[in-house]
Amino acid sequence: MAVPKRWAVVVNPTKFDNPSQIRARIDRACLQRDWPTPAWYETTAADPGHGQAAQAVADGAQLVCPLGGDGTVRAVVAGLLGSDVPIGLLPGGTGNLLARNLKLPTVDLEAAVVIALTGRTDHIDLGEVTWDDDPPEVFCVMAGMGLDADIMAGVDESLKRTVGWWAYVVSAVTAIFRIGFGVRVRTSSDRLVSQHARMVLIGNCGELTGGVQLIPEASVDDGVLDVVLASPRSGSAWLAVGLHLVTGRRRGHRALVHLQDDRVWVSTKEPVEAQLDGDAVGLRREMICRVLPKALPVRRTSI
Repeated sequence: MAVPKRWAVVVNPTKFDNPSQIRARIDRACLQRDWPTPAWYETTAADPGHGQAAQAVADGAQLVCPLGGDGTVRAVVAGLLGSDVPIGLLPGGTGNLLARNLKLPTVDLEAAVVIALTGRTDHIDLGEVTWDDDPPEVFCVMAGMGLDADIMAGVDESLKRTVGWWAYVVSAVTAIFRIGFGVRVRTSSDRLVSQHARMVLIGNCGELTGGVQLIPEASVDDGVLDVVLASPRSGSAWLAVGLHLVTGRRRGHRALVHLQDDRVWVSTKEPVEAQLDGDAVGLRREMICRVLPKALPVRRTSI
């Protein structure tokens, strides 16, 4: 596949101690192969990547690569939506969740650049979520309410910079003992579940940080979303759920309910912490999700 003549990197400078050093590494990798160096766009607190991605396309970029955390990836994806300009995933955050699910490099920056510039372009699904009365937002990996969002909201950012994804484990130790919430989940096929739950996740992908296969059935190009409700009520139930996850669903558990559909409605009795692709978004009572089939062109490993 031909290397794009013009391409761009949208970088979150707060993710790096020395962003200019990262830029030099990418430029050097390109020059060594006689490839064009990218145009650079920095995110800001006011605009985490949406506007920069749209501007890169307006400037003629044939490929746009986010370089930051999962929030940067999501913002760039939103800025590219509808343009048919592919995204190339460069590792820059703690989770790198979309890259992890697509089996792309999550540590080796130079290898990720090679794939972004020379890999094949595949179209994958996205999710779209509407919280309460907020405008719709896209997500690449997962939207959730409950335990997972409690963990994200409770992460100590200074600890995260020091120990990486272990900071999420520390936060989970506290979050796991909080009480659950009443929830109703309905799908477009009129499947209805009403119960007490500790977590509701709606996934486009299934793998989390650390290689945990939370939803092994989820696929980025199957045209549906996967819903998981977790309702363990005791320490032994949590252990069983953990075994369920680490064994890749070779063991089931009644505390987990799994649904699949192209549209899902979730409502809770009281406001619950929510998250989007690993970023806490605050307390919410309603989550409406739908799949956007094959909406995102992304560079993947060459055949």
